[in-house]
Amino acid sequence: MSAPTTLATLLRGFFENYLAAQRDVSQNTIFAYRDAMKLFLRLAARRYGRQVIRLQLSDLGPDTVLAFLDHLETERKKCAATRNCRLVAIHRFFAYVADRDPSHAELCRRVLDIPIKKTSSTSMTYLDQAETKALLAAPPPTQRLGVRDRALLTLMYNTGARASEVVGLDVKDLRLDPPTQVRIAGKGRKERLCPLWTETADVLRAYLDQRPDRADPDAPVFLNAHGGRITRYGVGVILQRNVAIATEHEPSLASKCVSPHTLRHTAAMHLLQAGVELNVIRSWLGHVSITTTSQYIEIDMAMKRKAIERCPGP
Repeated sequence: MSAPTTLATLLRGFFENYLAAQRDVSQNTIFAYRDAMKLFLRLAARRYGRQVIRLQLSDLGPDTVLAFLDHLETERKKCAATRNCRLVAIHRFFAYVADRDPSHAELCRRVLDIPIKKTSSTSMTYLDQAETKALLAAPPPTQRLGVRDRALLTLMYNTGARASEVVGLDVKDLRLDPPTQVRIAGKGRKERLCPLWTETADVLRAYLDQRPDRADPDAPVFLNAHGGRITRYGVGVILQRNVAIATEHEPSLASKCVSPHTLRHTAAMHLLQAGVELNVIRSWLGHVSITTTSQYIEIDMAMKRKAIERCPGP
């Protein structure tokens, strides 16, 4: 009988052969799974006191998975939806392992039995107008990275783009002359054009004007501190840093679990509350089905009902 396949070989096969070649999933999905597994492996390494390259598949059992999920919610302050997304990535990996190497079938079954956490349809987090204004004003306007942060956060709020969509933007995807707009590559490799507000175009122009590669159409729109393309993880770090600053002016932010997707929800809710038609919002966000967009109406109505219930009767 041959020896069980190593963890490194299984990971390589999962990302390079299974996801990319066999399943042909989008690059954004691969990035999301990569980020989830990277965080998971780092926690496992700390848990067992060894380097990631020394981990074995047996180290990634259900106890480690549950510890990771608890870490996401209690230490990283992630909401249930984010926890579930990370668990889906882990489930996908262990389903692949069970098919690739049946000697690990029992371990895989125990991990796959870990359930997705139920979430309420009304638990969606979004920012109100004052919180949004405080967040967009948080980046220091006199600092180079502050200019970048303001451009990044403003674009995400303007477009409702996912973090994975923002990190993939190149300079050629922007049109900063009227009519200002951005071309976004969304899920399923579908592209959409989203209009840019004058304020968004101004902050993007200010950010790019300080860069020597601003005329290169293939240059990433957003760079990290080392000059490379920013990552989804980097977007989260930038957001959390500026949320902490904004909380000093809007204390209500402290009670909210703010993630990059929160800005997407915020954009949708503010468009809806401004009277924008649902089909326009659907196109704006790149939803495949109008049913997905309709959830914002339900949440807005639930919020209004709660507000009415708090008001004293006649």
